[in-house]
Amino acid sequence: MGTQRALIVGGGLGGLAAAIELGRRGLEVMVLERAPKVGGKMREVVIDGRGIDSGPTVLTMRGIFDELFEAAGERLDDHLTLDPMTVLARHAWEEGGRLDLFADHERSAEAIGRFASAADARGYRRFCEHTRRIFEVVEGPFIASSRPTLGSLVAAVGWRGILGIADVDAHRTMWRALGAFFRDPRLRQLFGRYATYYGSSPFAAPATLNLIAHVEQRGVWTVRGGIYRLAEAMAGLAARQGVVIRGDAEVSRVIVEGGRARALELADGERIDGDAIVVNADVAALAGGLLGAPAARAARAPSPRRRSLSALTWSLLAEARGFPLTRHSVFFGGDYEGEFRALFDEGRLPPRPTVYVCAQDRPGDDVADADVDVDAEGRERLFVLVNAPAVGGEGRLSEGDYDACEAATFRALERAGLSLSRDPSRTRRTTPDELARRFPATGGAIYGAATHGLTATLRRPGARTRVPGLYLAGGSAHPGAGVPMVTLSGRFAASAVAEDLASTGSRRRAATPGGTSTGSATTGASASR
Repeated sequence: MGTQRALIVGGGLGGLAAAIELGRRGLEVMVLERAPKVGGKMREVVIDGRGIDSGPTVLTMRGIFDELFEAAGERLDDHLTLDPMTVLARHAWEEGGRLDLFADHERSAEAIGRFASAADARGYRRFCEHTRRIFEVVEGPFIASSRPTLGSLVAAVGWRGILGIADVDAHRTMWRALGAFFRDPRLRQLFGRYATYYGSSPFAAPATLNLIAHVEQRGVWTVRGGIYRLAEAMAGLAARQGVVIRGDAEVSRVIVEGGRARALELADGERIDGDAIVVNADVAALAGGLLGAPAARAARAPSPRRRSLSALTWSLLAEARGFPLTRHSVFFGGDYEGEFRALFDEGRLPPRPTVYVCAQDRPGDDVADADVDVDAEGRERLFVLVNAPAVGGEGRLSEGDYDACEAATFRALERAGLSLSRDPSRTRRTTPDELARRFPATGGAIYGAATHGLTATLRRPGARTRVPGLYLAGGSAHPGAGVPMVTLSGRFAASAVAEDLASTGSRRRAATPGGTSTGSATTGASASR
C-alpha cells in the first residue's frame, strides 16, 4: 500500500496540530491556507516593523503544547521561551477602585480583602476550591475526551449520579453562581468576564465555565517575542515531520465521490486527492455550503442566533501615560448587564463597553513605568479590544457605529486616567466585518457558538462528520475555543483520521492531476527558536 495522504484545510492552530500528529504517524500531509501565513485567529499586525499580537495574547494549559512537541520527539522549550505571569490582570471600574489578580491565589485573596471585604476574601477562597472541583470533574470525561456525552460525564463521577453532575454547576448561570461567593458587585463583574473567554455572556453561560478561573491559577505564560511565535514554532515542527504548508492556497470545494471525501479543488482549478480531509474552519462555513453542496451535509448548520462574541480591536503604537498598565488591564463599564444585552439581544455595540488593553512591552509582573520597553519616541505596543456582536458582513453595523464605539472606548480609558498619544498612521482597527471576511459564515464570531444553556458544550460537533473521510478541527468543534482547546481539537481530528484509515485500509486512488503542489511558500517551515 502506498503512503496515505491527509489534506488540511486551514492553517490555524487546530490544523497545524492535526498536521503535526498525522505527519509523525507517517502520513503524507499537506496544509492549504488561503492567507499568506499560518496562524488563523492567532495573528500579528506589524506597525513600523514591530509585531503586535492581535488575537490571543497569552498561553494557558501549556502541558498540551509540551505533549504535542514531545510526541513528535522535540521539546517546546527548545523553540520558545515562556515566561510565567505573576500578575494575571489589573482591573479598574468606572465608579472607582483598582484590583490586581495574581497567579498566587492567596495573594489575590489578600488583595480582595483590602479591595472589598474579609467576607469577599473568604468567598474567593471558597470559589477557588469550587472551580478546582469543577475542573477535576470535567478534565477527563470532557476536555480530554474526543466526543463527550452527558452519559460519559455521569459515568465519570460514578454512581453519585445527579449529585456528581451537580458538582460541575451546570444548572445555574455564571452570574447567579458568582453571587454565592461575592458580595461586591465589582467582583461579580471581574469573574463574570471569564465567560467572554469563550465568547459568551455570564448571564447566560452555565456556571461550569467558572473553571476558567482555575485554569488561570494553574499557570499563565507570555511567549517571548509574541505569541505568534507559537504558530511559527508549530509550523516549523510540522515541516520537520514532512508536512508541506502552502500559503495563498484557497480551497473552493471538497470533492465528494462515492459518498466519501476524496479530494480538494483550489480556487485556480487545481485538484488534490487525499485519503482524509480535515477542515480547520468554522463549521458554519462547511455546513453553509462554502466548500460545496456535497460537503455541506457533513455537519448541521448552527443558528446565527447562537454565535459567540466578535470584537472591535485596535493594534497600535502609542505613548501611554497616567494609569499604571500591567501586561493585561481591564476597564469595566458601568452597566454590565446592559452591555451583554446590547451584544447578544440587540446586536449592537455597547455604549459603555468594557475595555481590555494588552501592553505587550510590559512583563506580567509588578513593574514600574521605567521598566517598560519603549521605542525611541516613547511608544509601546498596545492591543485594545472591546466585545462586539457577531453581525459582521450583514450591514447592521456601519463605519459610523465603529467610530462611535471607538470614541466611547478611548473616552473610557481617559476617565480611568490612561492617556494614549494615538497616531492614526500607527493604528490598525479590525472590525467584525473584517473578521467575517477573514472567517466566512461566522459573522465575525471568534469562538464558534456561544456557550449558553445547560447542554451547549455538548452540542459542539466532534472530529468525525456525516461524510466519511471528512473531519473537523477548530474552535467551533469540540472541545471549543481558546488556544489550548483548539490545539486539542486538531489532535482529536488526527486520532480519528488515523483510526479510520487503519480500519478501512484506505489508499489514495490516483496521483494528483492538474497544477503542482509545491508552488507557494511553506509558511513558517524554518521557524525554530
